[in-house]
Amino acid sequence: MPAGPPTVLRGSRPSSRVLLVGAALVLALLAAILASVALGSQPVPWPDVLAVLREPGTTEASAIVWDMRVPRTVLGLLVGIALGVAGALTQAHTRNPLADPGLLGVTSGAACAVVLAIHVLGVTSPSGAVGFALVGALCAGGIVVVLSQRIRVLAPGVTLVLTGSIVTALLASVTSGVLLLDRTTMDVFRFWSIGSLVSRGPEVIWTVAPFLLLGLLLAVVNAPTLGALELGDELGVSLGRHVVRDRLIGLLAVTLLAGAATAACGSIAFVGLAATHAATRLGLGGPAWRIPVAGLCGAVLVLGADVVGRLAPATSEIQVGIVIALVGAPLFVVLARGYLGDRS
Repeated sequence: MPAGPPTVLRGSRPSSRVLLVGAALVLALLAAILASVALGSQPVPWPDVLAVLREPGTTEASAIVWDMRVPRTVLGLLVGIALGVAGALTQAHTRNPLADPGLLGVTSGAACAVVLAIHVLGVTSPSGAVGFALVGALCAGGIVVVLSQRIRVLAPGVTLVLTGSIVTALLASVTSGVLLLDRTTMDVFRFWSIGSLVSRGPEVIWTVAPFLLLGLLLAVVNAPTLGALELGDELGVSLGRHVVRDRLIGLLAVTLLAGAATAACGSIAFVGLAATHAATRLGLGGPAWRIPVAGLCGAVLVLGADVVGRLAPATSEIQVGIVIALVGAPLFVVLARGYLGDRS
């Protein structure tokens, strides 16, 4: 029987491999941050980038770095961490290695709210849609969590997935109906839904930051319970855990993190899935350690994909949601085939 990932025990010294892999991950994140600030369709020499970072001014390089790239980098960092942590929590609570935060309905809830805001209130800018998307995501996620706790016919993870699928289908039908009736709404919504860090200023960051921070705080509180929950509800109870409460805290964290990230940038699929599997492969510890590692992996993935989209040989930038989908879709197929093969 193959050995599982090494677990860092309280009071024990981490192995040299854990330290080496952890340091490499932190360096990868720093490299992604520097690349996001320095690289883009408008070239700025490295000496100029370092100069304006030390001392902002009124030059064109300072405007490009501080007004465009720094907010974009900060948002990409926050969104990547949020989606990575949300993905790890989702897979832990559903005990499904193919689960994604979108199964809670937050993406479809945000999309439905944005479409209604565009159609009814005439909202036209991505920043103007953030508040509506956040409310829609939180409402949809809350409905899924409440219904999944009240319906106890199947295993909790299965009930959650089925409830999320039903709510997602219902909201998607409303969204599609409005888009079919109003072409103008379709044109405005198309840019928001693609998943992008472009045209999101500091006001977007300040709007979603409190929800992201609250979600991360709940994730930190919930992380120590994941080891017991992965053993199953009955064993979790026998180990002294309040399983229902622990699951509610975890799912609330997922709703806040994925909802705020979707509200800020639109739908960016596969980040939670890819980041969680990357964290598992790195093997830096048990389920609790998988949460922060998945967050770092998610940040590297989002920032790296955004840089690739900026530098791609195209007439305009390729949005981060498209770049990640090009990588994430084949990854999902590979993971699904491996998962089904292991079960057969």
